[in-house]
Amino acid sequence: MGSVTSTMLTVPTAVLDRAGRVADAFETFTGVEVEAAELIGGRAALLGLSPAGQVSAGGATRLMRSHDSWCALTLARPDDIAAVPALVSVDEVDDPWQAVQGWVAENDWADVTERARLLGLPAAGLAETPPEAPRVYPFGAATATRGPADLLVADLSAMWAGPLCGLLLSSAGATVVKVESAARPDGARHGPRAFFDWMNAGKLSYSVDFDEPSGLRALLAAADVVIESSRPAALARRGLSPTDVAPRDGRVWLRVTGHGTDGDRDNWVAFGDDAAVSGGLVCGEPDEPQFCGDAIADPLTGLEAALAVAQSLRSGGGELIEMSMAAVAATYAQLPRNDQSPCAAAPQLSTAAQPLGADNEEVEQLIEQRRLASC
Repeated sequence: MGSVTSTMLTVPTAVLDRAGRVADAFETFTGVEVEAAELIGGRAALLGLSPAGQVSAGGATRLMRSHDSWCALTLARPDDIAAVPALVSVDEVDDPWQAVQGWVAENDWADVTERARLLGLPAAGLAETPPEAPRVYPFGAATATRGPADLLVADLSAMWAGPLCGLLLSSAGATVVKVESAARPDGARHGPRAFFDWMNAGKLSYSVDFDEPSGLRALLAAADVVIESSRPAALARRGLSPTDVAPRDGRVWLRVTGHGTDGDRDNWVAFGDDAAVSGGLVCGEPDEPQFCGDAIADPLTGLEAALAVAQSLRSGGGELIEMSMAAVAATYAQLPRNDQSPCAAAPQLSTAAQPLGADNEEVEQLIEQRRLASC
């Protein structure tokens, strides 16, 4: 797969230690050894990234001083850049970041984030989100205790947190189906290939039309575990919410969100760096916060989610688990951050992720086998 570039990414030692304990617990449940430093620093090591103070490692998110505090904004997608003139109330801008920083400095953080979110932009106020454990709700009948091995996982998630959870379940022996549409594939497909391969190698690729989702609904009905990171309303509109899918005993449905599902929060878009700021997981001095790690809320959430799924399966499943990236970051933000440890372990890449839709026929055969087995 080619050579990788090493970088000396550092993260708070206490954060790395806690993530290591979560990884150890996942190994206890599944028998799969997981290296927390690799999960947290792997993308940076693959791509030669490190944060530059108030500019994120990936470069798409910035921490900015507002009139009364600090906030973060991510401009990762073409639509985000296109929305900047509307955000700052001008007809056009020459330099999006210069325009945004000037506007942010004149406004309170709450006004900044409210306007950004109305425009669908990923934004966060510093430490606006309190820590919270995953929310777990009863969801159908439980079964006997199980591990991930030989289970069918439908992975509808994208980018990093959800796909990392799917990757860890795959390493534990689950058959993981990565679900995308040709119209809107996982955004990570458009980024560096090494990162996409790391997150998705070993998964079956299933291409569906979300507006004609009969095949996807059949996959969800057959799945033992579902991973999704869409805004809940998007799946509900298509008849793909947890209550729309035929029940299956012991199913675990994992919902990864940026900011939870209370009130308007279920519509707030988030990426790993701005979610970390929302949870207060930053480094540096209080009056000059800086980014910690690389989109750190993503790998921490993916790791915590994998453990939550493994724990649920061990207790028989039949649960809906909601995990907020900002709340996970806030939980880690309670830890000391004065000491830093290097976190630059590069994952070893040996295989590539499948092309979009390469495994449709195999997935449909799996669905039919499961349908017949349940008759």
